[in-house]
Amino acid sequence: MTILPVPIAPAEVVLFQDHLASAAQYALAEKCDATRWAFASDWSDFAGWAAGLDQAVAPAWAATVAAYLASLAGHGLKASTIVRRAAAIGYMHRIAGHEPPANAEAVKAVLRGIKRRVGVAVERKAPATARAIGAMLKKMPETLTGKRDWAVLMLGFTAAFRRSEIVGLTVADLQRTTDGLFVLIRRSKTDQEGEGHIVAIPRGGKLSRSRRSRTGSPPSASRKADSST
Repeated sequence: MTILPVPIAPAEVVLFQDHLASAAQYALAEKCDATRWAFASDWSDFAGWAAGLDQAVAPAWAATVAAYLASLAGHGLKASTIVRRAAAIGYMHRIAGHEPPANAEAVKAVLRGIKRRVGVAVERKAPATARAIGAMLKKMPETLTGKRDWAVLMLGFTAAFRRSEIVGLTVADLQRTTDGLFVLIRRSKTDQEGEGHIVAIPRGGKLSRSRRSRTGSPPSASRKADSST
């Protein structure tokens, strides 16, 4: 019996494939983790819906996407969610080198109609008040974990940090001074490229405001502290 040789891809081909995989990862990295997760979930939903109706997924016809978006509205999804689904479908098409179906006038018209009929009002979350924060602090146990949580809660409330900004902090991001703290925020919702900025938190029982500055030397923020401190 003759044994045929197994073809081996040239090293250049393997290297090129590695570069392609790396390029795909960089393309995905342009979005924050939450957006990537949402887009992946949205794309999976659309792909399952289209495949179930024996429709092409990528590239998808504009009529298929328009029908999908209309079905979402029919199931009571919010306009903001439907718009995000359309954006996810367009993004996945773009990174695959296809024309986004949402560029077609038929899809744009459906989205406009959904916005008019369903509405695009944004649900605002109620902010945590000083009273609510005080109630939380009273329930903190006198343990090492409790003290950590107390400090994190006070830091976030005082500087009005987003949850993602608080989670991203490390001890190295805190610089203690005689007048308070300088906190380095390495990345935030409004700073997707990670330029970073510094937040000055003055020492005191009462705070007029926190001034944010871009990276560089710590800012000389205006400070207004309680006379009792």
